[in-house]
Amino acid sequence: MKQTFLSCKSGNPVYLSLLLLMAGIIAWHTGTAQQLPAATIKTGGVQMVSITTPKGNFNVWTKRVGNNPKIKVLLLAGGPGVSHEYLECFESFFPKEGIEFIYYDQLGCGYSDKPNDTALYSLSRSVDELEQVRKALHLDKENLILWGHSWGGILAMQYALKYQSHLKALIISNMVSNMKVYNSYASDVLEKQIPASALDSIRQYETRGEFTNPAYEALMFQHYFAQVVCRIPVPEWPEPFVRAFRGINREYGDYMVGPDQFVISGQLATWHVDDQLPQLTVPTLTIGARYDYMNPGHMQWMATQVKNGSFLYCPGGSHLCFYDDQKTYMDGLLKYIHGIANGQKKVAL
Repeated sequence: MKQTFLSCKSGNPVYLSLLLLMAGIIAWHTGTAQQLPAATIKTGGVQMVSITTPKGNFNVWTKRVGNNPKIKVLLLAGGPGVSHEYLECFESFFPKEGIEFIYYDQLGCGYSDKPNDTALYSLSRSVDELEQVRKALHLDKENLILWGHSWGGILAMQYALKYQSHLKALIISNMVSNMKVYNSYASDVLEKQIPASALDSIRQYETRGEFTNPAYEALMFQHYFAQVVCRIPVPEWPEPFVRAFRGINREYGDYMVGPDQFVISGQLATWHVDDQLPQLTVPTLTIGARYDYMNPGHMQWMATQVKNGSFLYCPGGSHLCFYDDQKTYMDGLLKYIHGIANGQKKVAL
């Protein structure tokens, strides 16, 4: 027999939805609906933060893991345009050490709003957004350790130069402080590690602007990403990173740094804060890795320019050294965080 619209009532989702809607209307009319304060509703640590921008108000996604009133690590993901997901490996280390940490999808990324407006893609606006998030999460100099990876490191540095009074410590992971250093390291070191024939093919695709050509991407994965981004064999790349990579906001990234992995263009083409590093008095850790496409020597130098600098070197790692040199990275990071919690300003690693 042909089913009617509301047949099989017990399993029909439309019917169930209508029942719920009717019950809500009846409760509202009879004054029996119970209003629960939002603060009493548990969300597993998730908190949507409303931010104000020149283009209106939007919501960004955050999630707390753990509870430590003295140590709260706010994680700034890279990209620009990448979600928090590739940082999920921290869940295997921080909780058992009693370290509270907070995921944060920046505007345009992950679970946060994704307005289609490049006017919102700027470093200064991102710094303002981060300050609004800090206030909403009630983080301050008594507990906030700001950790930034790659683009997140740029954001962390720029934020600290304006708001370091709100920080307990700053951690800059796998990011140099000058885009000219990035470009010169790519041309003087990284390009020379690629076979000439492969590099010639890569250049031809780039000249034609074919950055999404599957053949170009295959060459880049073989000769670049697998060497300097994550040295774990590509078929075995960590699932959180693969998931985050698939969901990247490419428009955001290309607008800020350009599509060419060897030359920074876009809004950050001339960015540098080398001469401002001495202004940073907050305890600061820089982290570099031998095979990273960010010059590890420059990151070691950065630690000497700030007032209270420490440096962690990962000899077996690349840009994702918290995966491909995980023990070195996490042992050093945990030692640093515990040292900061115990009142140290510099930590030997």
